[in-house]
Amino acid sequence: MMRPAAQQYVVTRPLYSEESFAQDHEKIYRHRKTMLDHVKQYFTCDAKRAKNTALSLLPVIGWMKAYRFKEWLLGDIVSGVSTGLVAVLQGLAYCLLASLPPWYGLFSAFFPVIIYFFLGTSRHISVGPFPVLCLMIGSVVTRLVPDEGPAFNITGFEGLTRDEQRVLVASSVTFLAGIMQLAMGVLQVGFVVMYLSDTLVSGFTTAAAIHILVSQLKFVLGLEVPGISGPLSLIYTLEIIFNKITSTNVCDVVISIVIMVVVFIVKEINDRFKSKLPVPIPIEVIMTVIACGVSYAFDFKTRYGIDVVGYIPKGYEAPVAPNPQIFQETAVEAFPIAIVGFAVAFSVAKVYSIKHDYTIDGNQELIAFGVSNIFGASFRSFAASTALSRSAVQESTGGKTQVAGLLSAVIVMIVTLAIGFLLEPLPKSVLGAVIIVNLKGSLMQFREIPYLWRRDKADCVVWLSSCIGAFLLGLDLGLAVGLGVELISVILRTQFPRCSLLANIRGTDIYKDRKDYINIYEPEGVKIFRIPSPIFFANTEFFRNKLVEAVGFNPLRVLRKRNKALRMIRKLLKKGKLQWTSIGFLNTSCGPINESEDESNMEELDQPTDFKDFPARIDWNAELPANIVVPRVEIHSLVLDFAAVSFLDISGLKGLKALLKELIRVEVDVYIVACDPYILEKLHDCSFFDDEVQSSMFYLTLHDAMLHILEKHPEPTQKKSDYEKNDSNIRKKEREKLEKYQGLREELEKVEGEGNSGPSGNPTQAG
Repeated sequence: MMRPAAQQYVVTRPLYSEESFAQDHEKIYRHRKTMLDHVKQYFTCDAKRAKNTALSLLPVIGWMKAYRFKEWLLGDIVSGVSTGLVAVLQGLAYCLLASLPPWYGLFSAFFPVIIYFFLGTSRHISVGPFPVLCLMIGSVVTRLVPDEGPAFNITGFEGLTRDEQRVLVASSVTFLAGIMQLAMGVLQVGFVVMYLSDTLVSGFTTAAAIHILVSQLKFVLGLEVPGISGPLSLIYTLEIIFNKITSTNVCDVVISIVIMVVVFIVKEINDRFKSKLPVPIPIEVIMTVIACGVSYAFDFKTRYGIDVVGYIPKGYEAPVAPNPQIFQETAVEAFPIAIVGFAVAFSVAKVYSIKHDYTIDGNQELIAFGVSNIFGASFRSFAASTALSRSAVQESTGGKTQVAGLLSAVIVMIVTLAIGFLLEPLPKSVLGAVIIVNLKGSLMQFREIPYLWRRDKADCVVWLSSCIGAFLLGLDLGLAVGLGVELISVILRTQFPRCSLLANIRGTDIYKDRKDYINIYEPEGVKIFRIPSPIFFANTEFFRNKLVEAVGFNPLRVLRKRNKALRMIRKLLKKGKLQWTSIGFLNTSCGPINESEDESNMEELDQPTDFKDFPARIDWNAELPANIVVPRVEIHSLVLDFAAVSFLDISGLKGLKALLKELIRVEVDVYIVACDPYILEKLHDCSFFDDEVQSSMFYLTLHDAMLHILEKHPEPTQKKSDYEKNDSNIRKKEREKLEKYQGLREELEKVEGEGNSGPSGNPTQAG
């Protein structure tokens, strides 16, 4: 526990400007690398760098060397089997979102997992189909190969069935997205995902959940609804569903309701008792097996006309080359697929890396997913990322490494090669119901709106924009809308920052917004202006206007008025209508003197006031002769707090210099405090300083500048003493405490001395 006295401090040091501080304290010279140095370093190769590169490109080498077989293997096996069963079900279900035959989802749950095992840096995410990506791919597929009408005229579609054409489109889009991810990883631009804020992703995934919900209604209701893509596709799909609602298959509805109720209840039990359950109850798998058995036993397809998964071929198909013409048609859609797939996977991976204390590399993750998608697309799989629920199963069931992911791929392979036929009688309404139940988390994100509105309205606007944009315009355009609104909100916050006037908190060296505190001190004739953002081309004019508003006058207007007044006074003196005396100007004209409206040589009005032919300087705040009126300047010093200014571009530099010159020319001393050293260095490099704007105006801290101002412009005695009291308040208190402590110590020593001596003055013997 801190002693009360220790909660205060006293510092005695010289008053520092930037120049005086640099003179008293020598800086360490640091060589800054040029672009050429970075290029040379990037292409330099030695044994150590080659080893590090190999380990970074193949992270499996690093964690396999540290693999604890006795501690981790059993957990990875249990996790792999559990995750594999979920991956089979989700592969079949999510494939419906992509408007592809269900068994191709098994390919997406197998091939990308194999590649990610070797190249990925996360040990816990489960790679495979992700519903949002599946829906985005489905919109591309239905655009090029619609349910009704002819497909796009694309070379390579000849002789292919509609499903084969769709598979070719999905694999080609995936291949292109993989190339984009790989290119971004090689170019080390993994930081682009940082532009997708949590708020943006939340709104986007909420809209995607609504799209997924609507897309599964046709399976839950047993209706034939053509796939629609493009803006307002959701509205058109709902219109078709409501028009056909009378054709609903009752058996599909009953099956879906039963599945959703049971799965929802058991999932809630899993969440509530997850600490007591050794592994979550795989209710989706259990209900799928039961539904398969019941459907086969009662022949639902023939008796009730429900749509089932149908024939699932055994084995894998031969690799297929992507179609370059599809690349041209889908390049715009492939980029958001690449970004969203990586962003979701990286976000989930980051959560688990923090939880289990290991690092992940964003650029390597891009490479891993890029190669995974390229390899998977060659075998007719579609874009892979990670599903939150599947990754949660892999981590919660004891998975420690991607060995669990590899084992889940083995389970998927067994189903594909041997027992896939057992899933043929599975109703598609069961898959739709499972998908809808798993949307709970995404749909519950609507609860964030009131919180965001109370805490940050700009973030709330971003959330609503991304959600509404994706809802109405589709996921690709909706993502672009959300990203655009997010960037605009950042630009507006930077372009129109909240500037403020500061004041001293009495008794401290602390300066706060003058509107927020009562016990403040503001020296007469001094303004402290805080700029809370960078100064660049977009906000230079805003910064100038706010400063003019804060000081209460326009320095350029005042300067021109003063120069006009000087010009007029010179003319009157020359004509003899004014005369200089010891007490000031004397008007010798009988009649009134009218102010001249001569606007010639306007450039001269912007120059510094010149008193060289005047017998004395003019006091601009005093009454001027000949009815001349010039705006008063009530301040003599202006302090600009640059503590929050992180950078200054050329436009901002020019605007700042022009403003400083205008203020200096109207006899206002300007001080800039707490400036970043790199900005100060840039000002020197750009020849910012001259005879008027000098580097001596830069001070180390705000308090240093204020003490200098008070020394240069002493206030009246009573006000000056007030500020001196404020400035030295802490030191006085410390001195008082020290004196009191010394006095008590002397008294204590005196008492002890008297107690240790007897009546004769000799020390007494201890009892």
